[in-house]
Amino acid sequence: MTEAPRRTALDAVHRALGATMTDFAGWDMPLRYASERDEHVAVRTRAGLFDLSHMGEITVTGPQAADLLDYALVGNIGGVAVGRARYTMITNAEGGILDDLIVYRLAEHEYMVVANASNAQTVLDALTERQAGFDAAVRDDREAYALIAVQGPESPGILKSVTDADLDGLKYYAGLPGTVAGVQALIARTGYTGEDGFELFVAPGDAETLWQALTEAGASVGLVPCGLSCRDTLRLEAGMPLYGHELTTATTPFDAGLGRVVKFEKAGDFVGRAALEAAAERAEQNPPRKLVGLIATGRRVPRAGYAVVAAESGAVIGEVTSGAPSPTLGKPIAIAYVDAEHAEAGTEGVAIDIRGSHEPYEVVALPFYKRQR
Repeated sequence: MTEAPRRTALDAVHRALGATMTDFAGWDMPLRYASERDEHVAVRTRAGLFDLSHMGEITVTGPQAADLLDYALVGNIGGVAVGRARYTMITNAEGGILDDLIVYRLAEHEYMVVANASNAQTVLDALTERQAGFDAAVRDDREAYALIAVQGPESPGILKSVTDADLDGLKYYAGLPGTVAGVQALIARTGYTGEDGFELFVAPGDAETLWQALTEAGASVGLVPCGLSCRDTLRLEAGMPLYGHELTTATTPFDAGLGRVVKFEKAGDFVGRAALEAAAERAEQNPPRKLVGLIATGRRVPRAGYAVVAAESGAVIGEVTSGAPSPTLGKPIAIAYVDAEHAEAGTEGVAIDIRGSHEPYEVVALPFYKRQR
């Protein structure tokens, strides 16, 4: 028998709001509350409120916590200052991506690793295995946190109204402990929408109090609850990769155009170093495929797995990894791995095979959308 999906601490709130629920990575999560397009537009122009409690938190502590993470992950985690965060990845020995992560340095010898829901157990198992020989402890803290995000241009004002934390001094990819609406939280200026915003890590028992306080604080500026559907179109417009689509164990960070997260200059060995050095050389000299953006000239929407073809010959030159209508651009868009000779922005003669019809698309550089800072 299959297990019933897990429910977050906000499950009753979502159902009271009339959310359409869906099974995502073993969790019962809100897909949308009303119109996913309206939710998307709200985040781009005002603010949206998300329940992200399905994400996986893993705490790493001890005198050699930084050394363990530098060995286990591709980034230079020991170089992260207390109170800051870093986007990074964990790979296998062959350089294949196991997950992309955000790592927060909470104290001198304490880090929180945040993994995608679908990969949290994989990441926990890998860190536990790689912990051998280091004076550090790996702890599964998935039950210790609920995670609420408020994203969009109005989010700083909304959050300021319910906290005395120094949000003006909180940089992008930084976090600080504080009290929000009377609730103890880790306030992080991170997100997955392409907008300014905050992610709030709180005890599950405090999640409903915080959600209601933010809902009330944002009512006058048009904050709305948002589901996973608009979260996907927001990240797609912002050119942010999704594990299982742009990132898999069959791809390296260099394949995905994210080689910058691999820090060969850090001291010592790390898992996947040799394979990633070879991947970096391939990517520089003769990349087989590159990750690109595609914008439709028509109205038909591509989906993951659709073939990218040369319009003239019909030869397959790539594959769509993510596709959706873009509410901001008003056109269908896609991210795809495409043969290098067809990957330059402005390349013509590229199409996507949508149920046997070759629909013309324009190759563009990612991201599709970048907010005005």
